[in-house]
Amino acid sequence: MSNFGQQLRQIRQQKGIGLNEFAKEIGVSPAYLSNLETGKTQTIQLEVLNKLQQELHMIITKDVSRNDDPTVWRTDRISELLLYLQHTNPTAADYLMTMVEQGVELFTAGSSDIH
Repeated sequence: MSNFGQQLRQIRQQKGIGLNEFAKEIGVSPAYLSNLETGKTQTIQLEVLNKLQQELHMIITKDVSRNDDPTVWRTDRISELLLYLQHTNPTAADYLMTMVEQGVELFTAGSSDIH
């Protein structure tokens, strides 16, 4: 399965959207969407890519094939989403960043590995 396809499926599932329902929303067949998610389709039309970005709030700015580590990918995605939120709702972005910082401090208390 391609890294892009894995990420697409993960986001769709996290949002609780079924394959058939989402395929209909973005105007493609369920088979095509399944092929995208499993890496069987190597190309994607710009129109479909734009719809994916709009519907799933996927921010497609980086080479999605650069790393297979889901934690690195999720961290990058969260960072990009927070930057987007900073422009649209700075108060919410600040709140979320503060919560993450406090959470990391809480779970790493006493650890000298985190700066």
